[in-house]
Amino acid sequence: MGSGYRILDEEQVEHFLDRGYVVINDCFSPEAAEKYTATIWTRLGYDRDDRSTWTEPATHLPAHREMDIKEFAPKAWDAVCDLVGGEDRIEQPYNWGDGFVVNLSQGSERPWEPASPQSPGWHKDGDFFRHFLDSPEQGLLTLVLWSDVRHQGGATFVAADSIAPIARFLAAHPEGILPTDFPYAELAGQCTEFAEATGRIGDVYLLHPYLLHAKSQNMLRLPRFITNPPVTLAEPMNFDRPNPSEFSLVERAVLRGLGVDHYTFTPTGERAEIVPERVLRQARMKTKEKARLAAQSSRPPGSHPDVKRRPPLLG
Repeated sequence: MGSGYRILDEEQVEHFLDRGYVVINDCFSPEAAEKYTATIWTRLGYDRDDRSTWTEPATHLPAHREMDIKEFAPKAWDAVCDLVGGEDRIEQPYNWGDGFVVNLSQGSERPWEPASPQSPGWHKDGDFFRHFLDSPEQGLLTLVLWSDVRHQGGATFVAADSIAPIARFLAAHPEGILPTDFPYAELAGQCTEFAEATGRIGDVYLLHPYLLHAKSQNMLRLPRFITNPPVTLAEPMNFDRPNPSEFSLVERAVLRGLGVDHYTFTPTGERAEIVPERVLRQARMKTKEKARLAAQSSRPPGSHPDVKRRPPLLG
């Protein structure tokens, strides 16, 4: 084990510093996952056995329930603590929700294209705040796999060398950047190392908050369920700690990206929360999902919910 770490070994530490992410396997069982994923099809209004009802290729569901990561996935919790410098640096409680990001057939109508700077949709998470170099709102990006995710099966693409370009960009903009104002094409164009976040139910990817990532195509058309809960820090990151041993791994990765040992950062703009359209859209979705769940609970066992079906193809 790495000195002072709960669960990460030195290889994982170096992988995070070099490539910006680490994978923690078997954080929860398929049986534990089933307790939360069993209602997905009712919430969608689809029949899992009838693909003609799968009207949307990809959907980001709202959350109905939360779980305490300390109890549900203690391995993941320990790794989060290792990466951000200890649990006292995390705003608690840190819960996961069941706001599943569902990918049923995203991009399956096109030939497969591996990850590249030209892949569509590169972005940095955090549509709910103004971004600064030290922003606490997104201390880590988390990808929780609630289904098996195979190659070409809708895994998240990750730009593994994007910490440096994002760090340089944010350092040059102490006034802060709105989530819609990042020059993503330019930033992705500086990247050459890419990964596909495949794995099994219960695997958790913990990614540096600066990692660019994007949806990939689900050529297999096998249902893929993930969530991406942020880790919120209790205080902004600090890149000028008097004792270098107190830098978190997340902070160390930023300093490495900037090519310095210390960095004094002072924001010149106001930190601000943003209410993205996504929140309003998911509020409307949640009302409809609650109605479907209530209707399903009142039906006799074995009956099927009303589902949406695609219109028949003509010709």
